[in-house]
Order: sequence, then C-alpha cells, then structure tokens
Amino acid sequence: MKIVNLLVLLCALSVPTLVQAKVFKNAYVAFEMPDDWNCTLEQTEWVCRSGKLPDMKEAIIILTAKEVGPTDSFQFYESHLNSPISANNKQVATQSKMIYKAKYVQINNQQWLDGLHNGSEVPNYFTRYMATIKNKIAVLVTFSAHERFYSKYSTMFHNAIMSMRVIASHNMSNRPESGPLRPGSETIGQTINSAMPADMYSNKEETKNGNGTLYLGIILILGAGLGYYLYSKKK
Repeated sequence: MKIVNLLVLLCALSVPTLVQAKVFKNAYVAFEMPDDWNCTLEQTEWVCRSGKLPDMKEAIIILTAKEVGPTDSFQFYESHLNSPISANNKQVATQSKMIYKAKYVQINNQQWLDGLHNGSEVPNYFTRYMATIKNKIAVLVTFSAHERFYSKYSTMFHNAIMSMRVIASHNMSNRPESGPLRPGSETIGQTINSAMPADMYSNKEETKNGNGTLYLGIILILGAGLGYYLYSKKK
C-alpha cells in the first residue's frame, strides 16, 4: 500500500495542474486543452500543440477520422495495440515497445480503446492511443510526449482525454463540408507518423539520461493509471 501511495504522490508532485482550458471542436470530436495550445488542419489530420517554445517540441495531439471500413472494429484495434507497432523513422524500420495492454474505458457515455506505446510514431516519444467508433465513423486521437517530459504533460493529457466527446453525426460521411474524412478502405492511423512536425524534440544529446527518464516515465504512467482507476471507482 505504501508503494501505491508513493506513486500517487509522485504523480501529484511531478505534473502541473491544468488551470485554464479551452474547448477544441471539429466535425467529429471535442475536448479541452490548455489556452496556449492551438490546432491546425494538415490535410486530413488535426495537429494540436503549444504555441510557445520549447513546449511545442515536447508534446503533441493528433486527431484523425475515417469512414468505417473492413479494418475498423474494437477487436482489430485491440489486436493492433497489443502488438509492437512498426514505424519508419528516417527510412529506418523500428518497432515500438508496448507500455500497457489496450484497455476499454468509458468516457462521457462513449466506449474508447486506450493503449500506450513508446517509439511507435517518433523515437523516444510515448504515444497514447484513444480509438473509438460511432455513427459509422472511426476516430483516433493520439497524445504524444517525449519520454523526458511525459510527466510534465500527463495531467494535461488525462484531463483532455476525460473531456473527450464524440460528436460525429449519422450522415457525416455524406457531407464533405463537415470535415475531412479518410475513406473506409484505409487503415485508421496509418498517416499519423507523417503528420508529426519535423521539429519535434531530439533526444540525441540526452542519451546518457535516457534509461533513467524512461523508468521514471513508466512509474508516472502507472501512477496515472492508478489515479484513473481510483477516479472511476469513486465516480
């Protein structure tokens, strides 16, 4: 029990509380984010990050949606997130490390699948995947932060996730003016890596501290998961 209390205390002391927030909303999802964060549309992906340095290089949120197709089911997403994810970084093929198995969570009356990997989109970045299906629309929201700074953004990510609402309408796929959707024949998330800005934080100069940071990040992530569990039990 003492270890559990220590993890909760570490999370509470290590991450800042989200004091001011604004609501971002597109055609299919809405959520809260800090006032100094902004979202821009890059083809069919929305890219959200801080408007100030160095924060904008440390963390990012990417949203995408598509018409439901053959590869869209919670079972398929679960299988995908419970395996190493292949990524091409500077033409070098790598595989991610799964931090925890995908789990089903209920957020504002909508079921989501929640998974966490390290190195799946950008080297040395934790990426938390939140995927769901509603009204024949598949939605994916990814929350990524460099492993050195994950503790800095974990509370902000948690608050954004707990505020998410799917607002996709039944006829959204027949209304192009509602927002960009990828076709059902594609696999959701396959373009997330290409939507990552080229100026994301580099870890080359921090290699000697990498392992310690990774272990701390894992401890904080486990603590955040415990916090979510206690919050759910209380609710």
